[in-house]
Parts: sequence; structure tokens; C-alpha cells
Amino acid sequence: MTPKERAIAALTLKQPDQVPTFELEFQLAEEMFGKSLAPGVLHPTEINKLSPLEREHALNKYAEDYVYVYEQLDYAIMPGPYGIGYFRDGKFAPELQFLFKKILELCGGKRMLGYHADGTFSIPDGDAMYDFAYKMADDPDALHQDATNRMNRAIEQNKALADAGVEVGLLCDDYCYNNGPFLSPENFGIFIQPYLAKIIEEAKKAGMYTIKHTDGDIMPIIDQLVDCKPHALHSIDPMAGMDIKLIKEKYGHRVCLAGNVHCAALQTGTDEEVIASAEYCMTHGKPGGGYIFCTSNVPFYGMPAHRYQMILDIWKRMRDY
Repeated sequence: MTPKERAIAALTLKQPDQVPTFELEFQLAEEMFGKSLAPGVLHPTEINKLSPLEREHALNKYAEDYVYVYEQLDYAIMPGPYGIGYFRDGKFAPELQFLFKKILELCGGKRMLGYHADGTFSIPDGDAMYDFAYKMADDPDALHQDATNRMNRAIEQNKALADAGVEVGLLCDDYCYNNGPFLSPENFGIFIQPYLAKIIEEAKKAGMYTIKHTDGDIMPIIDQLVDCKPHALHSIDPMAGMDIKLIKEKYGHRVCLAGNVHCAALQTGTDEEVIASAEYCMTHGKPGGGYIFCTSNVPFYGMPAHRYQMILDIWKRMRDY
């Protein structure tokens, strides 16, 4: 099977020949492969400084480096590219459209392309938490209107993503701390769950697969998340006590699981802790299909690259069915 075929099998709760892998983002390209996937001169504030010929050269080089990195990693789903510009005036930035087309052409149909696709409320920052709480109590109609506007924007942007060749919507708004969701389960069911369900439903109609990410302790809202019918749940955060063995037993027949490799151990733990986490995930996530191997967040800047390579080596050793 190709990596893409493995991902589709896992996302549709079938058993591929091997467990697929991917990450929501990969921030160690320079350390591991000498290739930078940061936007650099392609950032929206920089690209207009380039001549048309320089711009074409930079875009082609970025696409080639991007595909090289994800082929070396053997990802079934490639994340991004991010930071190159996004949705403007109802259309994708032309640079992003070019990259989508070029990346998919270079991959030859063997890998899937993912992109951020959420539009729900996530954990508010700082003083915004107070504003959110006051609005929820004093003006819930305005909050629902905001949620509706966000949802509609996400639905339209996801249709454009699908038209541009993106096959996987990565829904990355976070809802949970390590001790539970930022909203009560009741309020989550009022202000987030219906809008998330509609975004997922419409993304599927557009032909996309959906992976819903949230860190933290999702147990108080996991039934609501699963009821939204994403193809996969991502993170299964061990730092918040999420146990992939138990979640697989209870929900693995309804939703693909992705993640659970302990990011904190990768950063500061012992080699033995890293090995134990990766082997536990493969042992309990793998059986019967419906599992994608990855970290519980992303391989982030500053993570020792050899630690990430360590879990990839365990994945390669244990991935065959």
C-alpha cells in the first residue's frame, strides 16, 4: 500500500498493511535534514520584494524541500505548508495555490495533504477568557452569532481547500487543559459541539477527511467529540492522563485515534521513558487498524532530534500488521 492508502484505511477504521504516521506540524526539518520549512522569503511580508522569476524559483525550491522532508519521514499525511499566506478576498493566496499543486504533483498521489480547517471557539487567552465568560452569561445570542460566523467561514474555506487538492482537514482548536475542558460539558454542547459537527459534516461533503485535535483531558467531552463524527481524534494527550489502551477499547470502533506518544518525555524524559511511550502506543493503538502513530502534539523546535528519530525507529520496527 502507499502511505496515502494506509492513511485512508486507518481513517476509515480499516486495517492497512502498516500503521501510517504523520504530525500536525514538523518543526525539526533543519536539524534533521538541513532543510528549512519556515516561510522565509515566501512570508506575505517578504514575497513582494521578489521579482517574478525569484518568486517562482523560491516557490519551486520550497515545494521540493517540503516533499523531500516528508518523503524522508514517510508521512502518510503532509501538514501545511503554513505561513505562506492564506485566505484573502474569498480566494487562497496565489503562492499557496501554487504550492498545493506543485507539492501534490511531486508526490505523485502517494501522500495526502492536510491543512488547518477548524472554525470553532478554542481556549481564550488572558483577558479574553473573562470577555468570553461574560458574553456567555450576558449575551449568549451574540456568542452564537460569533460561532455561526466562524463556522461559515471555516466551511467556505474548507470547500476552497478541497478544490485546491487538500484532502485532510486538520481541526486544531484546543478545548482542554490537563484537568478538563475550558467549558463545562453542558456549555460545550451549546457553544461548540453543534458548530464543530457542522464543520465536519460539510468538510466531508466537500470530499475531505477530518482529524480533530485538542490537547488535554478530553474525557468529560469525548462522547460529544466522537458524536461529531470526525474521522480521527488527535492528541490523546498522555500528559493529561489519556490512556490510548482504554480509549481504543471504548471508542476505537467509532473513530480513528492519532497520537499519545508523550511529548514531555521526548523533551525532558529518559530514553527509556520515550521508548516505553512509543511502544505502548503501538501495542495498544495498532490492533485492528484505526490508528495513526504520532506524538501527542508536534515535534517542536528545541526537541532533541535524536529523540524524535528514536520513536520513528520504533514505529518502523512495529508498524507491520
